[in-house]
Amino acid sequence: MGILLMVGLFAAMLLFSEVGRIFGNRRLSRGAEGLSKGAAAAEGAVFGLLALLVAFTFSGAAGRFEARRHLITQEANAIGTAYLRAGLLPADIQPALKTMFRRYVEVRATSYGNVGDEGLTDARLAEGLALQEAIWKTALTASQRQGVPTQTAMLVLPALNEMIDITTTRVMATRNHPPMILFLLLGGLSLVGALLVGYGTSLDKGRSWFHVVIFAGFLSLTVYVIVDLEFPRVGLIHVGASDQVLVELRKSMR
Repeated sequence: MGILLMVGLFAAMLLFSEVGRIFGNRRLSRGAEGLSKGAAAAEGAVFGLLALLVAFTFSGAAGRFEARRHLITQEANAIGTAYLRAGLLPADIQPALKTMFRRYVEVRATSYGNVGDEGLTDARLAEGLALQEAIWKTALTASQRQGVPTQTAMLVLPALNEMIDITTTRVMATRNHPPMILFLLLGGLSLVGALLVGYGTSLDKGRSWFHVVIFAGFLSLTVYVIVDLEFPRVGLIHVGASDQVLVELRKSMR
């Protein structure tokens, strides 16, 4: 998807630059003294706005990418803490509870492994929620037994609550993106910028693709990186490597 977007934007920018050159040549052919006077101010405003928008969207995408990576680590820490504190519960429920914990970590480690398959992702998320409920009910019932110290519930239940809450935080983080209008505006300004580049180069008698290709290539690559950072499960820039911390946590559970 991202590659197609980059190639499509690159081709569209080349086309718009050629259209701009045609407009410039037509104006020159009518005997006008150069191109439009005062166009430099308009070009400066367009390219300034384009630079500002690129910086804004890139910074936001990079920040959200890092936040999603940190959330995976935080979830692993929350699960590990809950798992250790569950050891304070009565011994007779430990085998079943630890089995549920191990399965839960396996599910969480693979929940977002293939977001392209929405059915599989939804099924894993649903299984994770079912395991959360089972772990919570088991721990709650065990902590309320007669003879179990009150401090046990005070230590175990908040840890489980944090483990459960962070799954909602991660779900919302995957859906947290800038409004689509920003991406449309970025693409539109890129095309307008290419149009102005082509218009400006119409002063040259010979057609030179060097500046146009460099401009279109690097700008379309930048847009691709921004989109890839915003959707880090479907492109080349992948947050999936951070899931390894959950895999390692599962290996540590005995």
